[in-house]
Amino acid sequence: MHAHRLRADAAKRAKPELADVVRRYGAAFRASHRLSGAQLRALRAIEGCRTPALGSQLQQCSHCAAQQYRYHSCRNRHCPKCQTLATQRWLTARRAELLPVPYFHLVFTLPHELNPLAQGNPRALYGLLFAAVAKTLVEFGANPRWLGGQIAASLLLHTWSQALIHHIHLHCLVAGGALGDDGRWISPRRGFLFPVQALSSVFRGKFLEGLRTWLAQGRLKLAGSTSALAQPCAQHQFLAALYAKDWVVYAKHTLAGPQPALDYLSRYTYKSAISNERLRPAQHDQVRFAYRDRAHGNRRKIMRLPAQQFLERFALHVLPRGFVRVRHIGLLANRHKRTLLAQAAVALHIPARNRLRSNRPTPSACVCSTWTSHCARPAASADSSWWPRSRLCIDNARHRDIPPEHHSPRFPHRPQARHRCALAPRIDPRLCLCHSSQTPSARLAPLCLALNCSIYHHSRPRSHRHARTTSFQSPCSAAPITAV
Repeated sequence: MHAHRLRADAAKRAKPELADVVRRYGAAFRASHRLSGAQLRALRAIEGCRTPALGSQLQQCSHCAAQQYRYHSCRNRHCPKCQTLATQRWLTARRAELLPVPYFHLVFTLPHELNPLAQGNPRALYGLLFAAVAKTLVEFGANPRWLGGQIAASLLLHTWSQALIHHIHLHCLVAGGALGDDGRWISPRRGFLFPVQALSSVFRGKFLEGLRTWLAQGRLKLAGSTSALAQPCAQHQFLAALYAKDWVVYAKHTLAGPQPALDYLSRYTYKSAISNERLRPAQHDQVRFAYRDRAHGNRRKIMRLPAQQFLERFALHVLPRGFVRVRHIGLLANRHKRTLLAQAAVALHIPARNRLRSNRPTPSACVCSTWTSHCARPAASADSSWWPRSRLCIDNARHRDIPPEHHSPRFPHRPQARHRCALAPRIDPRLCLCHSSQTPSARLAPLCLALNCSIYHHSRPRSHRHARTTSFQSPCSAAPITAV
């Protein structure tokens, strides 16, 4: 009885992750559902994230010889464990572009009647949403009745609700004001930017006009419940019903400043619909996760879904490959952003020392310099095994012993791949690291024996994998850091 209670307590303390759900139920889900290439890649990346399937690094402290393994991450934008550093860099860059003016948070939502069409044509419908919202905001900003200049806005696509259903909407963080043609900053009326009902009507008209054109030209894939839209009569009835519906546009003045809105939007710039913190331990092939019920005062509740249905809902929010989720318009458009922001800073009388200097994030310190496990001093060396994703070989990082005539024509500072491979024998990733003749087996053998060498047994790779040795200076230690 006591042992059963201990196991129950351990299960409660265990923190489930999305990767655990994909590893347990992903194979059956892929076999029973027809998925796109982007959805398959996302599920496989999440399943293999930070596991031996993607390789690992062995870090060793030169002061106490403590060793630690770190598995490579998948870096997929739908993985809840990846892209944390990229999110922080994005947030830092956006904070540097903020202007000392009031900000407004706007949300443009598509009716749920468009969900079946968006599931079959995600790239087309999401792109049409961005275009309609951008044109609407730019048009209202240029109208002298409201502002009469160029606005500054950032747009972020969300396709989910708290319950993971398909709920397509676009978040917009808009600066309160516009830059006029004469270089003056035009401020809006206090606490008011644009009329919401007028925004809704114009947004609906622009989106449906683009949708009408695409349906008439046959540029959309129509199947299943949308196959009837291939007929002009059905298209007319479908668009008429959407025209008669009131489209939801939300607008709110951010009284606490733009920082809370930026923090909220940054959580999903490089991540997808659900985080690991919301997941609860599964029971009887069901996935449990926390959500806020907005229909009942944002009360926190627990939803239970069959694993297959949970994965089906999650796959709905995997974006097409290469689709840009965050876009900027007006003063923040990339083409003239620096010039226009400088003009806005002059118009707002911002001191020169507080103006935007650079969008490049500060290089972060090497992970080796911050690892202090089993040692009070910073780690000064790291031994890393880079298979199965790297194609580099064992040699100095700059290959100083290779003559210039053998350098790659595309990258003059790099030697050609065939000369890199000739410098050292190739490493077979199917072998244990301590049994490879190209690695310092004397240091790694004790740990590999303790792990029974099971951590480095992989399947046959698609191509030859290599390792490399580089030496560089640690930012916090005088000793060089060595990565193998």
